[in-house]
Amino acid sequence: MNKDFFSRSDRDNRATDRPKLFMQNIRLILLAFTLFLPATLIAAGDKPSASAGWERSIVTVEVARKQYDYYQPWSKRTRKTQKTGTVIGERQILTTADEMFERTLVRLQKGGRGQWYVGEVSWIDYQANLALVSVADAEFWQDLKPAAFGHVPPSGGSLQILRWREGKLENRATEFTQYTVREGQLTQVDGIALETSSEIQGVGWGEPIIYNSKVAGIIWAQDGRTCVATPALQIRDTLEARKKGTYNGLGYFHFFWQPSENPANLARLRLPGPARGVVVIDVPQRPDECEQVIQPQDIILRIDGFDLDSQGDFNDPDHGHLMLEALSNRRKSAGADVKMQIWRDGKPMDITYRVPKAAYTNALVPQAAYDQEPEYLIVGGLLFQPLTESYLQSWGNDWKRRAPFRLNYYRNENPSKDRSSLVLLSQVLPDPYNIGYQEQKFLVIEKANGQPVHRLSELRAALKTPVNGFHVFEYTKGESLQRIVLSAGETERQATARVLKRYSITEDSHFAAN
Repeated sequence: MNKDFFSRSDRDNRATDRPKLFMQNIRLILLAFTLFLPATLIAAGDKPSASAGWERSIVTVEVARKQYDYYQPWSKRTRKTQKTGTVIGERQILTTADEMFERTLVRLQKGGRGQWYVGEVSWIDYQANLALVSVADAEFWQDLKPAAFGHVPPSGGSLQILRWREGKLENRATEFTQYTVREGQLTQVDGIALETSSEIQGVGWGEPIIYNSKVAGIIWAQDGRTCVATPALQIRDTLEARKKGTYNGLGYFHFFWQPSENPANLARLRLPGPARGVVVIDVPQRPDECEQVIQPQDIILRIDGFDLDSQGDFNDPDHGHLMLEALSNRRKSAGADVKMQIWRDGKPMDITYRVPKAAYTNALVPQAAYDQEPEYLIVGGLLFQPLTESYLQSWGNDWKRRAPFRLNYYRNENPSKDRSSLVLLSQVLPDPYNIGYQEQKFLVIEKANGQPVHRLSELRAALKTPVNGFHVFEYTKGESLQRIVLSAGETERQATARVLKRYSITEDSHFAAN
């Protein structure tokens, strides 16, 4: 349209009418708002909030525990952590096992503020990352209401995350992402996990995920927007098995496999038809005494009636497509028998595989030693410790990259009868007795005084028999130093006493009770 279509007088008249039109529009808007407002308030008042009633089911759990410094194992300090607990039964509160180890005091608070009550852990499983807490004081349980477990279908739905924050019950929306199989927070065993996406920050401490007014999962980790939770079905099965006395801990598949996508490999193994199943590539020695029924080059076609595709996935009726590791602990615990159909030597075969129990001592480098002070032994300033992941974690959050490569490498090796664990010369506390060796550290010991050493207790026993008045420490092949020779007897004892005094160390050793 031409900009000169209106004459000057027309434009002046239109400018004069603008205030009148503006006021008329305002009156109409106010009238509509006045008519609409009561209906809006009534609708909002009739509709309950998503967190209504959950104030009686969600509590705060505070844990005080001893925190050890594995670089200086004789030192410790106190650490406090606040978590979320969910009332799930009569005098039963569910939370995660994370940060519950080495606990000295557990307190609980309801309503987000006010009095704290002393709690007690009635059951805990670190591998499953679950714990049940109770309170003896009957007053605490007044007005509390158990929550029910629910299930989010693989198609997803509207979810919420609840927790107490600054005295108020925080309710944040979260979006269902997927069910997946991933390594647990306190274990290397793979299990089913519920993943959601949310803007909430700082979760991963037992917060419940709510779906259709029921608990669909308990959050144990957060990575950016992704919240990771143990699904309610998994929790329910574990707690029911515990109640019946049939729960034996978390199980896992003790073999390694690869997808069966290579046509040449399948042709070599004489599997006809389309690619399916997975090829077993390594079968380490079992940690128990059960027969090893799986062999390298077996093709696993079916587990517990579920067909495996060429990627190693199966279709779970509750959680959708999952990796086969989920079948090691799906509605079962350690020691359960699993039916498998395999392809071996050009023909199908049915076998029964007994699921071994997940234990931290199943590895050459134990993942953890919970509820136990760090072991150590000081000999004339030489500090010996077991090599564990807890020790490697002294290098911080990025310990898998920052810790010494050689020590990290041992995590890939399996224990054996001749080498069940490793003992490390972690550092040397300087003293005239050990001069020349004060820079040595991170050396894995092989023998002491001619005796094999794979446990700290074996080292202590070997020190009782010096060789011609000397202690001879031999280290594994490939170490930068192969041998340390030091005087035994009174010279060693005096040096140890000096080191303890200089570094304010009360004891020259600590060994586990067992």
